[in-house]
Parts: sequence; C-alpha cells; structure tokens
Amino acid sequence: MILIVSSFQLDSRLIHDCLEVGDFPLCRLLLMNDSHYPWFVLVPRIADVQEIYQLDNADQQQLLIESSFLAHTLQVLFSADKINIAALGNVVSQLHIHHIARYQTDAAWPAPVWGRLVARPYQPQELAEVIEKLAQSLGGIESFTWLFAR
Repeated sequence: MILIVSSFQLDSRLIHDCLEVGDFPLCRLLLMNDSHYPWFVLVPRIADVQEIYQLDNADQQQLLIESSFLAHTLQVLFSADKINIAALGNVVSQLHIHHIARYQTDAAWPAPVWGRLVARPYQPQELAEVIEKLAQSLGGIESFTWLFAR
C-alpha cells in the first residue's frame, strides 16, 4: 500500500547534491549533480524511513519495481557497462537508493564512485541532454510526474 506522507521532506544533503526530476508512484527521482556519471537516486516519499524493511510489503514491492525500471532505463539510455545500485545511508540516513551507470573507462572504475572525484556540476547543455534522454523513456508513463522544468 503506497502511503505518501505529507510530512515527507528530502534530507538537506540530497537537496544540496541533487536535482529533483520527478515522482514515480512511491519514489522521488533525483539526479546527482555530478556529470562524471549518469547517477540517479530514488527516495521513497514516506517520512521517517531509513531502511527498506521499514516499508510495508506493498511498498517494498513498489520500490523494487521502480528501481528495476530505472536500472533498465539507465542501461538502455546510457549503454553502461554496469549499473551500480546501492542503499548505504551512512551519511544520509533517509532511505535512498543510488543508481549509477558505470563504464570501464570512467575515472573511478572499478572502484566505487564515492570520494573518488570532486563532483563536477552539470553544465546547462549537458543537463538538457540527460533530461531529454530520460524524457524519451519516461514521457509516456502516466505514473511519472515531472518536477524538473524541461
């Protein structure tokens, strides 16, 4: 059962590091403002949740559906060598799941991306290209609501 709590708020670090793209039925979709990698984050819009097991069964299933859809979409759109999916929460305790398109040629390969490079914010043209690619896949999905001005 998807229960979106009106008191849901993004952690201030996610607000600082990411751009809000839109909403799936359960999760807010964010784009990490680091042009080194196509790096997206899903955040269930439910207040006070730090771990997946704290979601009810229906929301756990919906999270898996949205995460799998996003991973597949990133694989197709960005032709990644690997899609890294992680829910760490050591710095930001709010439940959030990273989805990162990785390449054997990226600067951090094969190591994790965290702490490898200083984030390089998207330039307007780069950002427009990423959002346009995403819009090609999400544009026809009725259950996705855009928050990012395209």
